[in-house]
Amino acid sequence: MPFTRSRSTLGARSPEDFARLSGLRRMQGFALALLGLMAVVFVVSFLLQGTHPAWGYVRAASEGGMVGALADWFAVTALFRHPLGLKIPHTNLISRKKDEIGEGLGSFIEDNFLAEDVVHDKLSEISGARAAGAWLIGPGGARRTSDLAAAAALGALDVLDDNDVRAFVESLVRRHIVDPQWGPLLGRAVDSFITGEHEEALIDIAADRLGDWLDAHPGAFDRVASSQLPSWMPSVLDRFVDQRLHTEAARFARRVAQDPDHPFRLALRRFLRDLARDLQQQEQLQRQLESFKHEVFDSPRIRALAASTWDAARESIVGMLQDPESELRTRMTAAAEDFGHKLLDDATLQYKIDVWVMGVVEHLVREYRHDLAKVVIETVQRWDAREAAEKIELQVGRDLQFIRINGTVVGSLAGLAIYTIATLALSPLAAG
Repeated sequence: MPFTRSRSTLGARSPEDFARLSGLRRMQGFALALLGLMAVVFVVSFLLQGTHPAWGYVRAASEGGMVGALADWFAVTALFRHPLGLKIPHTNLISRKKDEIGEGLGSFIEDNFLAEDVVHDKLSEISGARAAGAWLIGPGGARRTSDLAAAAALGALDVLDDNDVRAFVESLVRRHIVDPQWGPLLGRAVDSFITGEHEEALIDIAADRLGDWLDAHPGAFDRVASSQLPSWMPSVLDRFVDQRLHTEAARFARRVAQDPDHPFRLALRRFLRDLARDLQQQEQLQRQLESFKHEVFDSPRIRALAASTWDAARESIVGMLQDPESELRTRMTAAAEDFGHKLLDDATLQYKIDVWVMGVVEHLVREYRHDLAKVVIETVQRWDAREAAEKIELQVGRDLQFIRINGTVVGSLAGLAIYTIATLALSPLAAG
């Protein structure tokens, strides 16, 4: 076929592309066969037109069909290449006008698909929250959501470097916990704690626990006091002293727990008030606390403990995320399903989410629609001119062959009509 490059694959790569290429070639062959048929009919009718007037009508129809077929072949071919390789002006249009086509396509998308009113009207017609809720409670929706979330989390853990994570966590801890001065903060916390009388409950708990522990350990004070007595004193007296100390300690704990005005309670309250004041006002105490704080957090053991804690936590998290039947994955699935039910049942929540989504999308469209259109323009501009023409021909070339076929049929009818009018109407006038 002289009018097309039959050996060309038009850049086809996928099975779908080769299927389109096959359909294009079939339609090109059909259009060419129809042109060949018109040519054969024209030759026969031209040779026989003197034998019978009817052959003149056949010749006119076939002649018009050939003209229409050739004209439309030229028009279709001129879109993608130079017909017959001749560089006729205004041919090979797609290759020459590739950049202009990209700009026009980008502007068309920006003005007609990414217009604010178009996006607003479309989002107003649908409820994304209700659709999401229906999908989540549908068959496997929550489970697929859990699987996607787990896969995303695993991907993030694989990408993240452990040393970077440790450094990031350490920087956060240092910025928000270690670097701020603790003294005034702790002083205000203790002062607020005392003002709310929260220390009373702690004293009650501590006194009760101390009394119970002493009752369960009668030998807790063995050799504590008796070891300080002279060696010449009888051993019986040593045991009496230790037991007496244990009894008095247990009695003291019970009294503190039972008496809200016990002297120890009052002394402890005064101590806490003084401590709260000193933490906020005494610079020496603040410096001592800061020194202790930095000594603890800068300790290699603390850093090693933090690193080992992260390693253990990471290993545990990865294991739970990889196991579809783990408690974590099960809870993620249940949470997604519960959220889906809330989206369907709570109209207020639906409205809030839909309004939020609409606001976000409209903001993105308003701010970035030109950039999105520019992506289309730049993508088309990066295409090779010939490659662009072949891609477009591969997609729409089969349908364009109907132009050639229709041109052949319409040309035949037009040629027949013109010849008929000339023969029946104009010839008698000329003869008269």
